[in-house]
Amino acid sequence: MRPALLLAATLMLLAGCKREDMYVQRYYRNWNQSSFFGNGTGMRHPPEGTVARTPYRADVHAPTVISEALLERGKERYDIFCTPCHGRAGHGDGMIVQRGFPAPPSFVEGALRKADNKVFYDAITNGYGAMYSFDTRVAPADRWAVISYIRALQRSQNTAVASLPPDLQARLDAIK
Repeated sequence: MRPALLLAATLMLLAGCKREDMYVQRYYRNWNQSSFFGNGTGMRHPPEGTVARTPYRADVHAPTVISEALLERGKERYDIFCTPCHGRAGHGDGMIVQRGFPAPPSFVEGALRKADNKVFYDAITNGYGAMYSFDTRVAPADRWAVISYIRALQRSQNTAVASLPPDLQARLDAIK
């Protein structure tokens, strides 16, 4: 009799554990599309007079021209902040993975090859999964530089040698 009573009390307590309040609701990350706001995104510029927790930089946008200097800066920042997890070539085999931590996704194969740049920017800014936020560690302009470098990594590892210009093919042959 006593186990049955205990089981009934436990089931009644568990029935009250359903969370259908503000804890379980749809939310949008910064760059997600939304019909809620008139501009079609899930974010808005802060109102006049808002005090930001972190510096807001409305003037930093994705670069329109990818220069060698931008890629060098992106490589430098990537080596510092991304290599420990994602590895030097972007395969998700960095030092922390070699030490037993879960592997992050590969940049050079799979879904991230097709992902929009805003997905990368949002992940660097806010973190994603086990990745923590780099919002206060990587400046907005450097985030775009890192994304440009990741795109260069993706192209470098998935381009047929025959499709390269003859001068680059010759440089590759000289390395072999």
